[in-house]
Amino acid sequence: MMNNEGRPTRPAAANDASSAPDTFSGARALEQHEPLIFERSNPGTVGVDLPDAPDAPSRLGTLARKGALGLPELSEPQVVRHYTRLSRMNYGIDTGLFPLGSCTMKHNPRLNERMARLPGFADLHPMQPVSTVQGALEVMQQVKHWLSVLTGMPAVALPPGAGAHGELCGMMAIKSAIEARGEGDRRRRVLAPASAHGTNPATAAMLGFTVDEIPENERGRVDLKAFEEKLGPDVAGIMLTNPNTCGVFETDIKAIADAIHAAGGYFYCDGANFNAIVGRVRPGDLGVDAMHINLHKTFSTPHGGGGPGSGPVVFSEALAPFAPLPWVTGDGDSGYDLKEEASGDAAESFGRMKGFHGQMGMFVRALAYMMSHGSDGLMQASGDAVLSANYLKARLEDVMSAPYGDGPCMHEALFDDTFLNGTGVTTLDFAKAMIDEGYHPMTMYFPLVVHGAMLIEPTESESKEALDRFADTLRFLAEQAKAGDTERFIQAPRYAPRRRLDETQAARKPILRWKPEAATAEAAE
Repeated sequence: MMNNEGRPTRPAAANDASSAPDTFSGARALEQHEPLIFERSNPGTVGVDLPDAPDAPSRLGTLARKGALGLPELSEPQVVRHYTRLSRMNYGIDTGLFPLGSCTMKHNPRLNERMARLPGFADLHPMQPVSTVQGALEVMQQVKHWLSVLTGMPAVALPPGAGAHGELCGMMAIKSAIEARGEGDRRRRVLAPASAHGTNPATAAMLGFTVDEIPENERGRVDLKAFEEKLGPDVAGIMLTNPNTCGVFETDIKAIADAIHAAGGYFYCDGANFNAIVGRVRPGDLGVDAMHINLHKTFSTPHGGGGPGSGPVVFSEALAPFAPLPWVTGDGDSGYDLKEEASGDAAESFGRMKGFHGQMGMFVRALAYMMSHGSDGLMQASGDAVLSANYLKARLEDVMSAPYGDGPCMHEALFDDTFLNGTGVTTLDFAKAMIDEGYHPMTMYFPLVVHGAMLIEPTESESKEALDRFADTLRFLAEQAKAGDTERFIQAPRYAPRRRLDETQAARKPILRWKPEAATAEAAE
């Protein structure tokens, strides 16, 4: 068949990567084949020439290097091409909708990035005298003010470098408060819902607590009766996420807080899902004693990846004296200072969590987001996030299965794999087919309390057009699975830079370090 220019039209089979012959180069049109940078290495190739170091006696003793460093050797263009090609294989929020549930892949406004790159903030050094960083301290104080107002909590600790670090901070404050009461040897049990983020029980165990799991009820919320039966004089507190990991609001939250306080324990709230309730619910009003806030999830700072995280913790009056050092004091009239010693009003502080004061660039970004939105804009953002999730739930629940489908969800919609029963398609197959359709899969197999869980969180920054395209794609895949098109799923992904891995083998026998082929062959023998 010819088009109106007399050229052959693209055959339907051309869309199927499995029908196309392998290319000699390993590339696929504009998608360049890219081996590991170590495999590209050519000994003797350099990006810059440096003069030989003068002979000098070594002062390293037995620590002196005895062999080659083993770093790849390439020219500057080779290095640039390598990482540029890798960047084309990456999927992020700037590429398309990122549906990871319980992760809030929020758009990072470019305004925030420009503010963080202002020389006055970007060029700061943590060892500068306080008198030379008054503006930075004011930013930190402003961030504390916004977080305090939005949560209804009087004290804020900025140092924690991530959500899990914030959990550790909050639980260390709880442990210190219990020890100050002389009950450190008695209160050694922490309650945690079955659907809790995995870092919750890990954090409690790291501090020497015993973790006692609370089951969920048929509505995906904490079983209040089971919770009350677990209370006792040995309970230090509860670690609970609200909205919870099943994507619903804990409607018994006030009763849970009152009961844990009556039993002499404290209420730690995992703030990972604060994005759903900003401007609408103040955790302090619910009886929360400590809560970490992921600035990347709620206030648009860059997300994780081992990079510049920030997980400030807000405290109730009961725990405020035990907050970690340092903290900012003063105001714009008298000037700002840092409280760095455990004395005076900081005498009960449990000490430092890190060398300095937190991630300055994250504070600037978060404050820019807060101030550009204002209180009304932040409330609209949380409302839009909930609206987006409920829109997807409504569009998908007739072809996919929602385990807690009776009523609205919060900012994430939870589905299970019941709709795949009898199709021969697994939850993992469904996820891999999404990659072929141009989407990063949603969070799979979590929370663990739901079999074959698929947790979708679209965030407030997605347009209706983007949501519809995503929903249409999932509907298509669900219908194809039910129609018996298993080949589409078990072969997926066909179009990704790499095909499906043997994940069991990778988990059991991971290769964590590159070695030359000769060395690998010798090791195998």
